[in-house]
Amino acid sequence: MEAEEDKCVKFENGLRPEIKQLIGFSEIRDFPTLVNKSRICDKDNRAKANYYKAVNEKRGKDMGRGRPYDKRGKKPDEGGSSGGKGGGVKTCFTCGLPGHHFFDCPKKNERCVKCGDPGHKTDQCKKGVVCFNCKEAGHKSNVCKKPIVAGGKVFALDGGDAEADNLIR
Repeated sequence: MEAEEDKCVKFENGLRPEIKQLIGFSEIRDFPTLVNKSRICDKDNRAKANYYKAVNEKRGKDMGRGRPYDKRGKKPDEGGSSGGKGGGVKTCFTCGLPGHHFFDCPKKNERCVKCGDPGHKTDQCKKGVVCFNCKEAGHKSNVCKKPIVAGGKVFALDGGDAEADNLIR
């Protein structure tokens, strides 16, 4: 009996970590049962991996990456003369006009990056910098001498806490 337990322990130690994690806590000491359960776990893990692999291939390489424009086989002038908001209409994020993307925008160099106003560039901007932390002009937040302003706080309640009478003070 002890020889079979040793055999089971050796077998468990040779398993891949994800299978060992699933099988190890059950402490199976019957060798044929242990082998069978390990085989089932391995088969299930492979099926799970194949499922997610197929889902990712179906989704495509460029999908889900946060890109602003869809480039799946569209030609630059696709969309026809019908106008409207069809599938191929390009809209610029910079100026909001249809027909081009932000990187092709003719107005991209006409806006100041610092203040966002059109008509001048950043090096010609008359508006001073404003600190995001203290909202004062003349310096940026990375050199601000004032303590960082804390944001709001979030508290989690469970069902029992939500029924208490003293929630709002």
